[in-house]
Amino acid sequence: MIHIPKSEYSRRRKALMAQMVPNSIAILPAAAVAIRNRDVEHVYRQDSDFQYLSGFPEPQAVIVLMPGREHGEYVLFCRERNAERELWDGLRAGQEGAIRDFGADDAFPITDIDDILPGLIEGRDRVYSAMGSNPEFDRHLMDWINVIRSKAHLGAQPPNEFVALDHLLHDMRLYKSAAEVKVMREAARISVQAHIRAMQASRAGLHEFSLEAELDYAFRKGGAKMPAYGSIVASGRNSCILHYQQNDAVLKDGDLVLIDAGCEIDCYASDITRTWPVNGKYSPEQKAIYELVLAAQEAAFAEIAPDKHWNQAHEATVRVITAGLVKLGLLHGDVDELIAREAHKAFYMHRAGHWLGMDVHDVGEYKVDGEWRVLEVGMALTVEPGIYIAPDNQNVAKKWRGIGVRIEDDVVVTKTGCEILSHGVPKTVAEIEALMAAARTQAA
Repeated sequence: MIHIPKSEYSRRRKALMAQMVPNSIAILPAAAVAIRNRDVEHVYRQDSDFQYLSGFPEPQAVIVLMPGREHGEYVLFCRERNAERELWDGLRAGQEGAIRDFGADDAFPITDIDDILPGLIEGRDRVYSAMGSNPEFDRHLMDWINVIRSKAHLGAQPPNEFVALDHLLHDMRLYKSAAEVKVMREAARISVQAHIRAMQASRAGLHEFSLEAELDYAFRKGGAKMPAYGSIVASGRNSCILHYQQNDAVLKDGDLVLIDAGCEIDCYASDITRTWPVNGKYSPEQKAIYELVLAAQEAAFAEIAPDKHWNQAHEATVRVITAGLVKLGLLHGDVDELIAREAHKAFYMHRAGHWLGMDVHDVGEYKVDGEWRVLEVGMALTVEPGIYIAPDNQNVAKKWRGIGVRIEDDVVVTKTGCEILSHGVPKTVAEIEALMAAARTQAA
């Protein structure tokens, strides 16, 4: 399985410390264990920022970065080895493993943090932390600061400035390295296979969760431990619910099914959407809407390249969809005027995409100083136009109602344009119908 190499974590820590002011300290906690019910825990998933800097997969850990510290700039607090607990919960790195396997310059037991960390903070002018994202840890941090303040009369020097780490760290995360793109390409490859499998399995009479099971099987078989987010399997009128997650309706002959799903590899997400007919054949109305969304997506791809700004892809989808809806008789009037008053939002109410990375809706500003961000090599994003015609929309002919279509792919900005990471899933009407027909023939 493809992973981010250890050397990359070291490079990231150095790059972050190079941006920190002299005589400062950065402190970042691991994700807390989440309780599913009573004494049963959710599958553990590391905090994305913590993972980005360390690759350390365990809970109950704290990263401390101190640029220029003579005795080592990277300190990791983590759980000690414990034979009894490891028998129940699995192996731990311990302090030796933190240094040997995860590149820490020094490592201490997490149980000693109250005794050690105030001494590391003392004398530093500025503290960088993930303020606001973990209120419990924020309280601990203030307790440690107050320990230093209580000794001020003895000459202890508490920090005088507190700064959110997000701004520095999240801007770094926006630019994907070659190693990151390689992992995201692998996540997309597995997700592509999952979507193809779901298309091949699609039949009237199955439930939405039947197709979700096909996705989950392909994710795990491909080596992904978990989906990157809750899979959306929305058939019929459910396809008009943007974040539908019940996934329990019966698939009906003549309906579309919209699947928005992707797996996660080494904490990097993929995010793919395809919409196809349950019975393998688009109706004339379904085909018309589908091909309009596909044309909008193609127009967006053409607007993703270095020196183009973030919103150009969205603007391209709005123009194509508005003009297409006028042609189909679903909107009426002058295209420019309709765009100016955002008439498309009755059918296309979301944006054309979002940043993609360790979080499926990844970090990073979309605007800088009030202006749309200019795209640069290494930025990764989704392209996902859609049209949703509500089942109760009385302003359109009945034949259009209840049709929901979204087509989504993952792209990374290259020197000449963009690479489509998720290109392997059939996308044209002819390709999808051919794939599904072949699957039916094989099953028969």
